Amino acid sequence: MTSSSSYDRRAVFAWSMYDFANSSFTTLVVTFIYATYFTKAIAPDELTGTTMWSRGVAIAALAVALLSPILGALADHGGYRKLFLFIATAVAVTGSAFLFDVQPGQVMLALVWFVVADIAFEMGIVFYNAYLPDIAPAEKIGRISGYGWALGYVGGLLAMAIAMVGFVNPEDPWFGLSRESGENVRATNLLVAGWFAFFSIPIFLWVKEKRRPSAPGKNPLSASFNQLRETLGTVRHYREIVKFLVARLFYNDGLVTLFAFGGIYAAGTFGFSFEEIMVLGVVLNIAAGLGAFALGFLDDLLGGKRTIQISLVGLILAGVAAILTDDRTIFWTAAIVMGIFSGPNQAASRSLMGRFVPRNKENEFFGLFAFSGKATAFLGPLLLGELTRVFASQRVGIATILLFFLAGLLILLYVDEAAGMAAADRGDQGRPGEKSGG
Repeated sequence: MTSSSSYDRRAVFAWSMYDFANSSFTTLVVTFIYATYFTKAIAPDELTGTTMWSRGVAIAALAVALLSPILGALADHGGYRKLFLFIATAVAVTGSAFLFDVQPGQVMLALVWFVVADIAFEMGIVFYNAYLPDIAPAEKIGRISGYGWALGYVGGLLAMAIAMVGFVNPEDPWFGLSRESGENVRATNLLVAGWFAFFSIPIFLWVKEKRRPSAPGKNPLSASFNQLRETLGTVRHYREIVKFLVARLFYNDGLVTLFAFGGIYAAGTFGFSFEEIMVLGVVLNIAAGLGAFALGFLDDLLGGKRTIQISLVGLILAGVAAILTDDRTIFWTAAIVMGIFSGPNQAASRSLMGRFVPRNKENEFFGLFAFSGKATAFLGPLLLGELTRVFASQRVGIATILLFFLAGLLILLYVDEAAGMAAADRGDQGRPGEKSGG
């Protein structure tokens, strides 16, 4: 892990700007605008749309679970991290742009482009996250992870504000876009593509790649598979990583489901209009950004495990309120609380993994980190979609997130953060005496 003397603030800023860039995709496409538009305008009806969207999210999650460990190992072995990050970014940007052309009724075309873009987006996160131990001082990894998440929420907020002011809300949208055909709503995907592409530039300019080329005469792909097999064989020596990743397997499933269906739930159960969904998105981005920033300091003070535990308790309590209430004011309050705790949960998970990762295996282990976030991430959306269909109730479907949060919280009790950091130090044979955690 980077020491304080080699702390490159420009690299940290450039790294954080990638969160600023890609949050436009999660905010406008995955959670608030396109997901809601899909269920309201593209699918035959909202309940059918919820089920079909859940299947698209599940397919993307399964693909990322299969690809992330393999490509993470390849990036580690051949020094391809930045190249893979660029390819993933380009594909996500392209897929977002193509969503603009999808017309009402073209359900499969919409799902295909969404799944392609979402897989690329998630794979980009694998390589992006792997830079954290390289750029962050050991004692500041929690707050720097929090900076990235906070700046990401600012990016999502600003992209949402532009979408509201210029595309969705006005009687005469910018660029002469038509409201009758939904062209103004679909055009937000072009905003996402441009935003994502432009604000990703700093990471490619200012964050350096630490290349470790393959040995001469070895095929990089086969060598990467061998390295992955070795990692899967040795990961058992990092018991705290294993326990942490199993816990994250569950609670991140709840977050994936929450992000994919939060806007859909607000629209279908509480009758939110597009305008109200976007206001909800703005408010939640502010809440999540403030939460990620503030609890980043708490992460460095109390540790990643305790920060995650605090966030999960907050998410469970707010989730119960959002599911049981019929009152819009209570729902708004619960949603804001969930926003406050969702950012710190993700930021602290990333920083805790950064503390546990042994040197020179960042991409590979963050590939496993992504795997833990996606290996069962199709279960939450699928379960939500099927329960929504069977009971004809989004409330029943959305309640599944609480089970995943609770399971993750219970398993997390068995993670020993100090032991995990010590194991990372022992695995860092070339850098004796350097701390791996704050």
